[in-house]
Amino acid sequence: MNKKLSILIPGVALSAGVTFVAWLLERAETAVFGRAWLESLVLAILLGSLVRTFMRLPARFEAGIHFSSKFLLELAVLLLGASVSAGALLERGLPLLGGIALSVVLAIAFSYGVGRFLRLPQRMALLIACGNSICGNSAIAAVAPVIDADGKDVAAAIGFTAVLGVAVVLALPLIDLVLRLSPLQYGVFAGMTVYAVPQVLAATAPVSQLSVHIGTLVKLVRVLMLGPVVLALSLLGPGHERSERRALPLAHLVPWFIVGFLALMALRSFDLLPHALLAPAQVSAGWLTSMSMAALGLGVDARAVLRAGARVSTAVVVSLAGLGLISWGLIALLAIR
Repeated sequence: MNKKLSILIPGVALSAGVTFVAWLLERAETAVFGRAWLESLVLAILLGSLVRTFMRLPARFEAGIHFSSKFLLELAVLLLGASVSAGALLERGLPLLGGIALSVVLAIAFSYGVGRFLRLPQRMALLIACGNSICGNSAIAAVAPVIDADGKDVAAAIGFTAVLGVAVVLALPLIDLVLRLSPLQYGVFAGMTVYAVPQVLAATAPVSQLSVHIGTLVKLVRVLMLGPVVLALSLLGPGHERSERRALPLAHLVPWFIVGFLALMALRSFDLLPHALLAPAQVSAGWLTSMSMAALGLGVDARAVLRAGARVSTAVVVSLAGLGLISWGLIALLAIR
């Protein structure tokens, strides 16, 4: 057996096992209550996080868990493009696209202001602002070398963002029960507030397929803002002079799975994909997402919140609340129904 493949097996198998247990619990909910109050996606995250928090996993599981939480999740997002048509987003046209871009800029400014008010270092405040406002850990990783951020600041920002990102995925369907958003409104709200593109699937799947599609498209627009933001920081942000700044590879700004998603979405929008492939692609994306959510939970130690520090925790939570209000304002301003 290939050595690289054998290294992945323990973690992948554990992720699959957690996913299977989550699926059984969802079936049990349906049998007892007539419906599943917690979808298997959400249960997989919860179970994985509980295992990671209360058990010391041997090092041999780490490679497979990382592979499942990253590659399988990115592959699921790519496959989702086969079931999404750009028409839903284009119906709103430039007002929605412009509103998303403006919301990202406002969220970065607000988050940065909160961080500085709490006396966080300038670079730490920028990391939190970009992570909250664009795409979580990916934005933090892309921005860090541009502003010459300290490794400890990067680790603290990523650690807390990972935990809070899971909390947001779990909380949004509950918030929807209170706000009573339409599927379209919820998709926009989730796409504007969830940290990572793949996590949008977990946050929107319990609501509706329309929410999944709109949420993913809105989130992709946010992610594409990373390029202009990194460019602006390279010119205006703290750190070395421009001639000394390290150039970022294109893959850091536009990940491969987003390119694949957009390609499949374009093919679907122009009806160029064989219809026989659409259903299998959607089912595969669902299973891969569930398994990846289990791995995501297995990679998150909830105790990391305590290690992040009070000021960092407060800055991230207040910034996220501000992003939620900005997102709600965008929905109201554009009269999205």
